[in-house]
Amino acid sequence: MAMHFDLVDLRLMVRVAEANSLTRGAEAVYMSVPTASTRIKNIEDSIGVKLFYRTSQGVTLTLPGQAFVHHARLVLGQLEHLSGDLQEYAKGIKGHLRVFANTTALGEFLPPVLRTYLLAHPDVNIDLRERLSGDIVRAVSDGQTDIGIVAGTVRTENLEVIPYRRDRLVLVVPSDHPMAGLSSVPFVDTLELEHIGLHESSAIHGFLRQICSGMHRTIRLRIQVGNFEAACRMIEATVGVSVLPESAARRHAQTMAIRIVPLVDDWSLRAMQICVRSMESLPPFARDLVMLLIADARVATNASAH
Repeated sequence: MAMHFDLVDLRLMVRVAEANSLTRGAEAVYMSVPTASTRIKNIEDSIGVKLFYRTSQGVTLTLPGQAFVHHARLVLGQLEHLSGDLQEYAKGIKGHLRVFANTTALGEFLPPVLRTYLLAHPDVNIDLRERLSGDIVRAVSDGQTDIGIVAGTVRTENLEVIPYRRDRLVLVVPSDHPMAGLSSVPFVDTLELEHIGLHESSAIHGFLRQICSGMHRTIRLRIQVGNFEAACRMIEATVGVSVLPESAARRHAQTMAIRIVPLVDDWSLRAMQICVRSMESLPPFARDLVMLLIADARVATNASAH
């Protein structure tokens, strides 16, 4: 089967698919509509299948079109990473490592590990981003990131997965709050209270929003803050309550007038995992970080056991 398409074709297909419009897709790549239409027809002719359903309302992808656009995004994403990596090499940075992590891992566990890693690898640059666990799995699968750290129940087929840490989401309340003396509480019982949330781009905010959506309820957000410490200070000031990782809550409870109430919900206890496409295919400096994370988690587990 002779297939004839280039990077311009790939970008065009992605833009048309995103816009569900040949006209807007062509505009996005600075191409006339007749030229774009001809290019797409040439791709379809070379492959032998239709890539779009064309209607008066616009265009939608066929199943082969979905496969084409999926792979086009992978190719374009890899080229973007290639360009970025080569620029880093040109600046004298010899390694570029991408890590996506959930809120708890990023805020609680990664900083000391990354400090140790970067001191040992002065020629490596790290791009660290916070994402929802499901998005992290997709990013690892698609090659958008090298290492992912996820929490909770997520599907990780076709990825290598390594157990990392365990953490629990808990309710944190002011020390004189009516719930402060409870041994535990269902999350649903907190939804009538005014909550302090993390900013909307945080993974933990997105996770709780998904939980509420499944219950057909919403959280009454009184204020949103940027980190766990700010949330705990607002709780201490009796602005509201919050659902936070137990590790962060316990650390701040040592110096603040706040109390921790365990949640009874099964989803509140979350096992964290490191996921990669293939340990063998990772560059040595990336494998070094994975091994450092494993060692750090082992030390933490042994410490908690004693």
